[in-house]
Amino acid sequence: MDPAALKASWGQLARHGDSVPGFFYAWLFTAHPQLREFFPMSMAAQRDRLVTALGRIVSRVDELATVVPFVEELGRDHRRFDIKPEHYGPVGEALLATLAHFLGPSWTPQLAGDWTAAYETLAGVMNGAAEAASGPASWAATVVGHERRGFDTAVIRLRPDQHFPFRAGQAVPLEVPSRPRLWRYYSPASAPRRDGTLDLHVKAVPGGQVSTAVVSGLSTGDTVRLGAAFGQALSLDPASTRPLLLIAGGTGLAPLKALVEQVAAEGGQRHAVLVAGARTEADLYDLPALAEMARAWPWLSVVPAVSDDQWYRGERGTAADVAARLGSWHDYDIYACGSAAMVAATRQRLRAAGLPPSRLRTEDDTCDPYRPADSDLLSQDREATN
Repeated sequence: MDPAALKASWGQLARHGDSVPGFFYAWLFTAHPQLREFFPMSMAAQRDRLVTALGRIVSRVDELATVVPFVEELGRDHRRFDIKPEHYGPVGEALLATLAHFLGPSWTPQLAGDWTAAYETLAGVMNGAAEAASGPASWAATVVGHERRGFDTAVIRLRPDQHFPFRAGQAVPLEVPSRPRLWRYYSPASAPRRDGTLDLHVKAVPGGQVSTAVVSGLSTGDTVRLGAAFGQALSLDPASTRPLLLIAGGTGLAPLKALVEQVAAEGGQRHAVLVAGARTEADLYDLPALAEMARAWPWLSVVPAVSDDQWYRGERGTAADVAARLGSWHDYDIYACGSAAMVAATRQRLRAAGLPPSRLRTEDDTCDPYRPADSDLLSQDREATN
């Protein structure tokens, strides 16, 4: 395989924009109509996900050693779609047909062979991991708590019907009854508990079908479905004993709160500073719970920060700006989670303060573009801002 040729051809394909997924799905569903049932009724959120993920991963075949763990996790995760080995072939055919259509004269037999080999490698890794996986493909979970925190935010508590393994900082795919096959990733706001429950913080975003259904449509007693927990970028480094700086924006608080719970469960041996950022004081939706945690655990300091309210009496500014004012943090492990813009601004702010990029861990450290939000081959992107 020629990695340079794969990358160049993908760049050429990407210039055709939204026409690429449109052609891809038209070809796939025409040639293999039986696969339509694996996708949601509305394809609006799905259109660019599958072909983009395929191209980005396959065109990085020269980085296979770093990609394989993620692709294996992706294969295990796809068991919840009841994906079988025979389903990978049609998707590969659709990808090759799409490349041939848009590349025109550039689509040579050599390039076709390279893409075929790269895709077969990807599919083989995913399928092998899925076949070797143990445990359920998905879990039913009962909503045992649903609390509205303002107009557009809710904290829900779920009790899976059987043991649900996950680590603090991971993301969990969620499907609600009113939106079948529309999976969204949410990061639990809790570490694993003895009673098996887990909390999710969900903000209804404009146009977000699942997030709106969770905030406004779910009720105590409803049953949802969970897929396998995914990702490791925000998990605590087990080899580190350094104190923690946790920088949260909006519902990006969720996985960082889970890390705090993990530290507590391990004996509270690491000092932690949690900067919880929001636009207005009203947006600090979980402040009472955070304050209670700080009172209970003397090793935890909680610093609320508000960016867009000049009348707020506490720390004002973005969470990153407030964190930079509070200390130098050179001896800390730093985690940040929030919107993409918030994370980028935090990275830039800390770099300007002289902190090495390697010290900061964020959700997209899994690798860009391999994060679940846009690489899950048959699911959709995360709607929440965490």
